[in-house]
Amino acid sequence: MGRRGRNEGSVYQRKDGLWVGQYRVHTGGGAKYKYIYGRDREAVAQRLTKAMANRDSGLVFESGSITLSRYLDQWLKAIQGTISVGSWKQYETVTRLHVKPTLGKLKLDRLSALHVQTLYREKLDSGLSPRRVIYVHVTLHKALKQAVRWSLIPRNVVDAVEPPRFKKQEISPLDEKQVRKLLQSAKGNRLEALYVLAVTTGMRQGELLGLQWKDVDLDSGTLRINRTIFGGVVSPPKTTKSRRSIKLTDLALQALKNHERKSEWVFSTRSGKPIDCTNLTKQSWKPLLKEAGLPDKRFHDLRHTAATLLLTKGVHPKIVQEMLGHSSISITLDTYSHVLPNMQGEAVKAMDSFFEEEDSEH
Repeated sequence: MGRRGRNEGSVYQRKDGLWVGQYRVHTGGGAKYKYIYGRDREAVAQRLTKAMANRDSGLVFESGSITLSRYLDQWLKAIQGTISVGSWKQYETVTRLHVKPTLGKLKLDRLSALHVQTLYREKLDSGLSPRRVIYVHVTLHKALKQAVRWSLIPRNVVDAVEPPRFKKQEISPLDEKQVRKLLQSAKGNRLEALYVLAVTTGMRQGELLGLQWKDVDLDSGTLRINRTIFGGVVSPPKTTKSRRSIKLTDLALQALKNHERKSEWVFSTRSGKPIDCTNLTKQSWKPLLKEAGLPDKRFHDLRHTAATLLLTKGVHPKIVQEMLGHSSISITLDTYSHVLPNMQGEAVKAMDSFFEEEDSEH
């Protein structure tokens, strides 16, 4: 081999007289050499210089023979620890169940927008909900965006793909009468305090199940949300706003004082372990609804119930936002816009009463 130049590039002549320019690139499968051929040494040297300049400026996209499946594994490994455990687990689940089985064997640089669009159609036809297919879209877009940043592919093909439209599900809170029936049926239940907290604080299910006794201050009547549990995985709160302190009602405070302590977890299994959300729904929540004679509801509807009760009682939306841990007040207002017309009606009455009082003074 001839004299090696700078930046790991070299030009040498083969026995058949052909000149070869050699340089190294980094691919998704590791480092590899690329070659330039020609009859004239100077021409090969010039082309080699240009090729290395393109490589160094990021104009060379070299994914090698890496498949989409292998790339997704490397991507997941690279981002582990940089995002919440819950988010990472969701990305891993989506790629394992919905992307790899269909598209995993494709070469990363051969993946097209048509491949991805077809995947979405197949998933919808198989019965996967539009919401879940949107999760697939978001995950794949995020993964390929990183591949572009790593100069493995020139563009993100998911940019050219239309995800399914998701019709926002209307919230279905309990009304005041139903709340009373629910809490009456929950009296004496091993998880009575959990349902009282859900209705009076609007905490997320994962936040309730992730609550530990060290987060609760019975003397001051407050609790602090420091973690959440999803799918058996303990992780930090969803957002910065989610890590919050909540003032307890007298009802909630008394329910916690009466609640049996079995372990460090406020709500645990009989053996003292954290409660699985699926088991909570099947073994406690659904039977409780039936016992109370209430229509079928999601556990998450208790969060909506708390917010609706607070807003209809005149609590300022900013306070409700802080209690729920929404990242912005716009989320609160958008989610509970159905309550606002009633609030506006009360505002109109208040304004009318103001002018009626003014007229009576004249």
